[in-house]
Amino acid sequence: MKMQKPQQLTQYLTVEHTKKMLKETHTTLFDKTCELELSETRCLHDISINIEEMIPDEYINGGKALTINYAFAGTPFGTVIIASTEKGICHMAFVDEDQYESLERLKSFLPNAKYNHFIDRKQQNALLAFNQDWSKIDKIKLHLKGTDFQLNVWKTLLKVPIGGLITYSDLAFKSGHKNAQRAVGTALNNNPVVFLIPCHRVIHSSGIIGNYRYGKARKNIIISWEAAKKELVPNL
Repeated sequence: MKMQKPQQLTQYLTVEHTKKMLKETHTTLFDKTCELELSETRCLHDISINIEEMIPDEYINGGKALTINYAFAGTPFGTVIIASTEKGICHMAFVDEDQYESLERLKSFLPNAKYNHFIDRKQQNALLAFNQDWSKIDKIKLHLKGTDFQLNVWKTLLKVPIGGLITYSDLAFKSGHKNAQRAVGTALNNNPVVFLIPCHRVIHSSGIIGNYRYGKARKNIIISWEAAKKELVPNL
């Protein structure tokens, strides 16, 4: 993927520009007409992503009934570990330590599942999200275990468009949990699928980018890359 030059990206890191992005996103997200006319999973997200909740029979006894394929892959923002069940992507995280530690962290969520080191078509399709051209991406299905609150926050976050940003308070409001900003922050920290569920698009109302589980510098670069991508492809 061709990356923009540093000077092309830094324009998106100013507080003034992030405030502008927040304002534009707020206007779109709170447009009732949009919510009524477009489907939930594609209303404001440029890749079609659907979340299917794991049922108790799938994760009972530490996921003993599940078979999970996993692989490591390079992206413009660093190496990721990506994993999938037969129903969809269940995990993706940036690898900032030894690969063994990342694998052990994955296994800790469902310790009794069967794990295969194998990259399947679902993973290959999901990894296309890191490319400049998204025209060849099929619908991405996520197969996730989470509380009702977490799943609701993650689904709401999928509606934030590329090149858009949202505040913690607006995300809490849109997910039906007004004044639950702190709990929303915890749900974001437990996001099992980095980048596809775009927790990097959540910032402070002041326009300050804020912290990120995978580092503030990486968050800045991803936000800038998405903003530049939106300008290059205006119909996104």
